[in-house]
Amino acid sequence: MITISAFLQGDPRAADVQLVLPFEQRQKSRIRARLSTGEEAGLVLERGRLLRGGDKLLASDGRVVEIVAAPETVSTVRSADPARLVRAAYHLGNRHVALQIGEGWLRYLHDHVLDDMVVGLGFGVAVETAPFEPEGGAYSSSGGQQHHAH
Repeated sequence: MITISAFLQGDPRAADVQLVLPFEQRQKSRIRARLSTGEEAGLVLERGRLLRGGDKLLASDGRVVEIVAAPETVSTVRSADPARLVRAAYHLGNRHVALQIGEGWLRYLHDHVLDDMVVGLGFGVAVETAPFEPEGGAYSSSGGQQHHAH
């Protein structure tokens, strides 16, 4: 089994292989997963760091592994009115929901109870399949890095 234990920051090398993971697994520092080649890999990273799509890691065999945010079932709320979106974000944040924030939209992992709440606030909710890259949070150890996928 290949071990992946180091981040490559600012490394210009192209990835040799990809590791496609949903958000839940990108939050963990120790998991077993399959690389895009089908090989089994063990992820052993420092705790407290969220993996983002596009992150590059170094495998024990010297290959560069690129993290890919897996497409997931998400709920997307759109509005041209920033104040309305802030209101929706406030209510979702009160429930400690991880949110991805884009220009004119909010996204969270699909949950019909949350969808009903957002609809009750006067929004439409689109259930979609898309990579989920939420905000890291004020106390995240990722240095405040924000990655926005559309």
